[in-house]
Amino acid sequence: MMTRTEVVGETNLALACAVTCSSESANGAGSQAVDGSESTYWQPLGSDQKDDNLVWLTVDLGRNFSFNKIQLKLASGFISSYRIRYSHDGVAWRDAYSRQTAVGGIRTKEIAVFPRVIGRYVSLDVMLFDPERDVQLIDFGIYEQASIPSGPLLDHLVFNVGGMDYGQDDTLAMQVNNHAQLAWRGILTDGSEADLTKAEFALSSSNENVMSVNENGKLTSHQSGITQFLAVVNLDGVTKESSFFVDVFDSTEWVVDLSLEHPSLVCETGQPAFLDMDSPFPALHVRTADGMTVQVTLVNVTADQQMWTHPATKFAAGEAAIFTFPGEVREAGQYRINAEIEVEGGLTYFDAFYFTVQNPQISIDGQSRIVHIGENGKLAYVPDFKGNQIIDFSNCGYGGGGVAIPEIAPVISLEPVEGDNTTHIQDAIDQVAAFPRSLSGFRGTILLKKGVYPIDGTLRIMASGIVLRGEGHEDGGTLLYATGTKQRDLIEIMGESAPCPLTESLTSITDLYVPSGARTIHVQDASCYRVGDTVKVLRYGNERWIHAIGMDAIRMRPVTGGTVQWAPFQLEFDRVITHMVGNCITLDAPIANAIESRWGGGAIMKYEDEGRIEQIGIEYLRVVVSHDPSILDSRIDGNEGTATYMADEQHAINCIFLDHVINAWVRNVVGYHFQHALVQVGRDTKWITIQDCSAFAFISVITGGRRYPFHLMGELTIVQRAYTETARHAFAVDARVSGPNVFLDCESQKDYNSSEPHHRWSVGCLYDNVKGRIHIQDRGWLGSGHGWSGANYVTWNTSNELVSQQPPTAQNYAIGHVGSQGKPLLPSPYDQRLRKEAYWESFGSHVEPRSLYIQQLQDRLIQPNLT
Repeated sequence: MMTRTEVVGETNLALACAVTCSSESANGAGSQAVDGSESTYWQPLGSDQKDDNLVWLTVDLGRNFSFNKIQLKLASGFISSYRIRYSHDGVAWRDAYSRQTAVGGIRTKEIAVFPRVIGRYVSLDVMLFDPERDVQLIDFGIYEQASIPSGPLLDHLVFNVGGMDYGQDDTLAMQVNNHAQLAWRGILTDGSEADLTKAEFALSSSNENVMSVNENGKLTSHQSGITQFLAVVNLDGVTKESSFFVDVFDSTEWVVDLSLEHPSLVCETGQPAFLDMDSPFPALHVRTADGMTVQVTLVNVTADQQMWTHPATKFAAGEAAIFTFPGEVREAGQYRINAEIEVEGGLTYFDAFYFTVQNPQISIDGQSRIVHIGENGKLAYVPDFKGNQIIDFSNCGYGGGGVAIPEIAPVISLEPVEGDNTTHIQDAIDQVAAFPRSLSGFRGTILLKKGVYPIDGTLRIMASGIVLRGEGHEDGGTLLYATGTKQRDLIEIMGESAPCPLTESLTSITDLYVPSGARTIHVQDASCYRVGDTVKVLRYGNERWIHAIGMDAIRMRPVTGGTVQWAPFQLEFDRVITHMVGNCITLDAPIANAIESRWGGGAIMKYEDEGRIEQIGIEYLRVVVSHDPSILDSRIDGNEGTATYMADEQHAINCIFLDHVINAWVRNVVGYHFQHALVQVGRDTKWITIQDCSAFAFISVITGGRRYPFHLMGELTIVQRAYTETARHAFAVDARVSGPNVFLDCESQKDYNSSEPHHRWSVGCLYDNVKGRIHIQDRGWLGSGHGWSGANYVTWNTSNELVSQQPPTAQNYAIGHVGSQGKPLLPSPYDQRLRKEAYWESFGSHVEPRSLYIQQLQDRLIQPNLT
């Protein structure tokens, strides 16, 4: 440990000095910020943090000292800014240094160098943007660094290209095989311009294959892509960094540029494209990249009428034209402008634009403007100008939605035995697995008679056609008692393997844009496809799309770091072909994310499905987990709580886990004391129904990865009439889940966090009449960079607290919410970039129909089974 008798240039002047502070917790005294120990820290009280988001600590050095550097060692804290002040007498104060953490973030170790000052008292003022998070300061060091000259020092850098300044959130666009000259200047702490002739420069590009930079600041673009320019400059011992993005584009990558023009039509993603009656039709602008022939058609979709067709028009590369349509709009309905583009060489592409004209004579009072009962008694949807609309969720659930769960007769009945019943029940499962399947696909039900069944291991169902049934989840019914200290799933339903892709069948999608909610796609070659084929529809997201949604520029997690920027990825939609006309394919369920050629486009591919199992049911059970009640904790999501709770984690984690499964159900199961989930649905599952289930009294530390009672990772699943208490993320969807999925008539109470898409762009989920906190937002740096958690989500007639934001290139819809509009994580002082609100409608009043999912089922099936 250093002492204050050491050489001044190396001495921490604050070590063991007297300290005053805004507050201190029992285990985090202010003096511990200057005790030289790495294992202690100052932690102000939560009430102090929440009072005005400001906490402070002042050190009395004992006499006046000269100093020009401070070092902070932090363990935690969501800090938006901090300021260093100094004083001779503790009464009159002057600023030595301040920093906004929005630029560059804040790290575990913060070093600040500033013009030399003299003072006895030194104060650290810390401003918080989230006062719910604990602040822990391990060390506050104050130093005199003799090598730093007196006078103004380098404060920040400004980089300019073509007369425009660029900073960390800016993007410079460059065409491929081009050059640009970078200019720079430095600004000193007194506002004057720095002489950088003696500065040391390091200029770099994160991807030199895309763009390179030489020592003179000449930028050279090489190939299409995204890169980040970084400059590190050192002047007089002070180092500053600056960065910006460069988007290098190749104009030959785009087939054609199409756009709509109309003075009143809203042409924005996720906003309804309404046109007034008697308005002129929109005009279509066309600019070509290659030689091609373009045919443009205007269709009244509602009337199924082709209204106008322009003759096929031949274009040379680089030509432009405007296609107009005569007259005005005289009929209400949905309209579509189709463009068929045949490129020289034989490839044909498709694109479309949409607008809707509402009938002023028809009232939609009490309904949504964008999805309401139409003249035919079914839902009418209003898309945006590219056709994106609220998704039809009716294919979610057992049997593809609206299919009754069957009652399967018992073939084996069991009574509980003394001791561990794992083998007792597993033997029965294995015995039924050897039975032949009936024409309906079932082998039979294993009936667990009333009683208590201690289970020390895991029950595994690995064959199709098996139902595990109890005699009720009420007191006196069938109770599975998960004993032992092993962390595990209590029941696993697991097929042998995921679907096997047939890569030779891969063919590209030739629509330049497939809207979210679409069931029909055009492909390059459908010759090997047939109605009934099971396929994966691939939606690619390239690095340019990652940049467009800001997920290559997620702010570093405050203090602790660990944020990982997103890499390109693909979504895979598991579908069945229901209709074909030439190279036009219709699917059984909608695509839940737009597929856009400029973001990477998409493809379709057949698969074989020998490894998944089906026709599985778990029902009418009560499940209780044994635990050690003496293990307690008080921290909540890493922050100090106000009360202790039971936190044992050496016990069963999940009640039921399913993967590599289709057409299965869990119903009337009640669980107590799990660590993670009552039901977790794995990635290679679809057509699952979870209904009339409840989860209570979770036992775990309240932190990440715990307490997700209904956790969806697959697609086409419905959770209905579910209830839970003491969850963190009660009704949760995992990362990059392709959707659609549904939560219907569910409720959560005593929540420690929110129901939500948890991270990294899951798509197409409906929260329909859900009561509980729901957050659909940019989660920024949370986790290791959760970012935009969900896209094309719908909340319908929800209650309690709701956050819903619009992710770039997509939309979320908040319709009929009653309750509060919650505060999103972002924007904040730490990340001030604008986030748009989702499409909000009828806030404060529920709408008709009561349930979107049920109405969609009725529209599709006329008389669906809702249980």
